[in-house]
Amino acid sequence: MLTRELFHTATRPVRGPRRRARRAVTLRALITRAAARLERARVHFGHGTDNAWDEAAALVLHAVRLPSGAGALDFGRRVGLAAQARVRALLTRRIRERIPAAYLTGVAWFAGVPLHVDARVLVPRSPIAELIERGFGPWIDVRRVRRVLDLGTGSGCIAIACARALPRARIDAVDISDAALEVARRNVRRHRLARRVRLRKSDHFRALGRATYDIIVSNPPYVGARELAGLPPEYRHEPRVALAAGSAGLDSVRIILREARRHLRPRGVLIVEVGNTESAVRRAFRRLPFVWLEFERGGGGVFLLSREQLPAR
Repeated sequence: MLTRELFHTATRPVRGPRRRARRAVTLRALITRAAARLERARVHFGHGTDNAWDEAAALVLHAVRLPSGAGALDFGRRVGLAAQARVRALLTRRIRERIPAAYLTGVAWFAGVPLHVDARVLVPRSPIAELIERGFGPWIDVRRVRRVLDLGTGSGCIAIACARALPRARIDAVDISDAALEVARRNVRRHRLARRVRLRKSDHFRALGRATYDIIVSNPPYVGARELAGLPPEYRHEPRVALAAGSAGLDSVRIILREARRHLRPRGVLIVEVGNTESAVRRAFRRLPFVWLEFERGGGGVFLLSREQLPAR
């Protein structure tokens, strides 16, 4: 139960300029108060933001209909009562229903790219974005990359980021979910990449025939049953099929490691995010020489293997 409302309303009627001054709120003050309210409510931050201020800013800017990239000069802007009411309503939904902010605004950012998201797809948050922004360096010579596979594309975030970072490459983006592919298609069209990003329905590699790639990148389901049961309520709004991966979180990873070699070209690389399942992956595949990538902006649980390091079937 919330201990107080975000906005103070005068108990006595005030007329003229004094009333407007008392009720006027700057954008900065609005975000500050919203952040305090989120902190009191102890919502979980992990769907594109990791702190109350950033989450509050995303919600407030959406509610007052300003772009997410609003600059410091906008923070002094005064916000009217109607917009304040929209902010209150949005914050209330975020707190009471524990809906991730990106689903409430319909927008998430990945590798500097804005994307439409809703409950049909995971909210993009993979640290792989940083690797894509670096052009996959130093792990592969991007000048020779012509084909990329995004396995489990969801919103299309990885495929779209790859297409922008690797202008000579064509990307196949596959997912088992028709609903997710609808979202991905919307994002591919938005960024005018339909000629280079091909969307296909596939259970892992099943629909790909003998296609081969220079890079296979995947953020597959990797959450084990016990971890899934203990996740904060925000995760219950995300599609379970994109999270759950059996009792140990290894169901999808096993398929990828078994099948990836025959879909990689010589000197090609496989990059897979496994998050908190990293320890289980290490134990289950002790003989594989995983390279566990590090990221300046945080995050982990991402491994890299070359084609030559993968087991032959």
